[in-house]
Amino acid sequence: MEENHTLVREFILVGFSHFPYLQIPLLLSFSFIYAATLMSNLLIVIIISTDSQLQTPMYFFLSNISLLDILHPSVTVPKMLSDLVSRTKGISYHSCIAQVFFYIFFAVVECFLLSLMAIDRYVAICRPLHYHAIMNLELCVRLAAATWFSGGLYSLMYSVVTSHLIFCRSHVVNHFFCDVPQLLLISCSDPSVNMILIFIAVVLVCIWNFAVILGSYAHIISTILKIVSKQDRKKTFGTCSSHLMVVSLYYGALISIYFRPLSSFSQPNIWMASLIYTTGTPILNPMIYSLRNDEVKGALRRMLQK
Repeated sequence: MEENHTLVREFILVGFSHFPYLQIPLLLSFSFIYAATLMSNLLIVIIISTDSQLQTPMYFFLSNISLLDILHPSVTVPKMLSDLVSRTKGISYHSCIAQVFFYIFFAVVECFLLSLMAIDRYVAICRPLHYHAIMNLELCVRLAAATWFSGGLYSLMYSVVTSHLIFCRSHVVNHFFCDVPQLLLISCSDPSVNMILIFIAVVLVCIWNFAVILGSYAHIISTILKIVSKQDRKKTFGTCSSHLMVVSLYYGALISIYFRPLSSFSQPNIWMASLIYTTGTPILNPMIYSLRNDEVKGALRRMLQK
């Protein structure tokens, strides 16, 4: 087993090789989606960082989300695009582990950031008199830094454990990137440590943050319903609807992909769902925020006028 492990220097990503007649259409489509994702999210980062009226905690966290939506697809999409025009479709062992590290890193950070945005909306709507005292800039920077540090620490730990897996069954990954469950399927090592770390991530990262978001919005909705003015209710709910849509898209995709038995990851529909998660949600997020948020649209108009 150790000898076979040392021989694995490259993995073969199956990707879309089952559909050779779709290579060019897929290349053009995903290239357009990826370019649009980078430009739209970069635009939001620029708008928020340059407009003085958007220097608030909510938009500070939103700029972090937009930055993640630039970085996260960049872990997988460029390699996927190159494989669509390549015959070998190989990825080196070290590049594969690097993909695992950055993919988990950005996913964990986004879970925490979505939770922080929900807490920010809770304080703004349910504790408006104390909002500026609680959600000050220093606290927001510390919270954001803590999420990035936590994501990096967990992904580093998991990547180290994954790098010790022994691959003696196959070097063919039935996916378009090095996803953790796919690597466990072709490994002949004991996956107990990996599964424990996955369980920790599910409980502490996914379930805990999702519970925080649901709890925050339960209080928010209760507070909104007590507002007498119908116009004020509509305006207050409008500030939260965009975030709710993003949370629904993110956790809906996450749950549909990873909350299942390991054996089911060999099915083709898994990497199709992963494709939606890695390329779909990053481009939808800025569309939701920009089209449904009057402040962002106003900031964009001011930037264009300048």
